[in-house]
Amino acid sequence: MPKFAVGSTVQRREALHGEVWMTMSVQVVADDDVLAVWIDEGAPFEFPPHPFGPHPWSSRDRWSGSSVLQLYRPGDAHSVWGFFRHSRFDHWYINFERPYHRGDTYFDTDDHGLDIVLRDSGWQWKDRNDVAGQVDCGRLTPAEADMVWAEAERVASALDRGDYWWLPRWEDWSPELR
Repeated sequence: MPKFAVGSTVQRREALHGEVWMTMSVQVVADDDVLAVWIDEGAPFEFPPHPFGPHPWSSRDRWSGSSVLQLYRPGDAHSVWGFFRHSRFDHWYINFERPYHRGDTYFDTDDHGLDIVLRDSGWQWKDRNDVAGQVDCGRLTPAEADMVWAEAERVASALDRGDYWWLPRWEDWSPELR
């Protein structure tokens, strides 16, 4: 699959059970060993009808509260997000999700609910109960949930060893570098 052109706009889509249920436009910052995309605060969401029902964010019409640099590596069942408030870096965040799959003008993933928040004081889990909730409602199978937890343990172990794969390349990145 060809790489996305830096500076181009592509669609970041969440696909559940093979069907798209959320789409948003993102700007490509890099596409080499890392697919890096930028979400501007205020970027609109689209929610196509889906047999599973409404997307959890369907009550919102746009991304709000920050702008985000999202970093994806092929095959990883997580992405790393850098949150920016008023163009200033705030914190890193790890979002556990299905490894991304790209098309000509889009890439697909699906959020698994579990996250890690990284701040100067260290890291902490966020939304640990969401994985079980996704199994209960049919978004994940028990086997998929086991894979989410295996990825989470692998990432947590790396963080405990001081292995932050995205640093130093993205440590000093700012929206002005887009």
